[in-house]
Amino acid sequence: MSTAHFEENGIDERRSSILEMLRAEGKVKVTDLSRQFNISEVTIRNDLSELEQQGLLQRVHGGAVSTRKAYFNMSLNDRMTVNQEEKLRIAKAVKSMINEGDTLMLDSGTTTYYVAREIADIKNLTIVTNSLQVAQELSYQSNINVILLGGSLDPRYQYTFGDDALNQLKKYKADKMITAVDGVSAKSGLTTYHYLEAEISRQMTTRANRTIAVADYTKIAREGFAHINAITSIDTLVTNKEADKEEIIAISDLDIEVLQV
Repeated sequence: MSTAHFEENGIDERRSSILEMLRAEGKVKVTDLSRQFNISEVTIRNDLSELEQQGLLQRVHGGAVSTRKAYFNMSLNDRMTVNQEEKLRIAKAVKSMINEGDTLMLDSGTTTYYVAREIADIKNLTIVTNSLQVAQELSYQSNINVILLGGSLDPRYQYTFGDDALNQLKKYKADKMITAVDGVSAKSGLTTYHYLEAEISRQMTTRANRTIAVADYTKIAREGFAHINAITSIDTLVTNKEADKEEIIAISDLDIEVLQV
């Protein structure tokens, strides 16, 4: 068997290992992979480029993340672990924007769930949400009044939607709305994979005095399946320092506050 054949097998095994790490963790970093496999960062970048061409991952600054299609097919529990550190940083930043006695609207999403956990100790909050996960997390807090919108239920991602939820939503006004989105760009605005929930998120924005969009850096300069709103519908975007720089500038130029954590 030729040396070239052995080398090819080694490359395939390494790339398979990279994909397995992506499946488990949701992201990989070039520096970490270089150390783990004891090869140069240039070689790792070549691996990631080849895998990206095959549609198996998406290159980002310093590494790679699972493709949007793969993320869409994940269960809710699996999504919780993707970019968890980045989402937690966002949640802590959002907490500083919330005051005692606020009325908040939260749509569904892993980042809004982390926000819910962070704000659980703030006194006298009222939370209006269509997320069963958020409602359950906060239901044990005596200092928080939780209003869960009724309606049709998406059993996989645990959110309510439809006419019943929208009609109930019309009864409420909020100080702030916190929305978790799958895509953010100056041109395409706010987008989501979940077309059934898009109208809920859109109407929540109209019922709130201030809208805060939360999106980890992998969602910046991306476009999801369903359009929610123009980017100018939000007042503040909270994302990570790793977000696409050109896109952040374009969004900031529209007089939208951008906080990178």
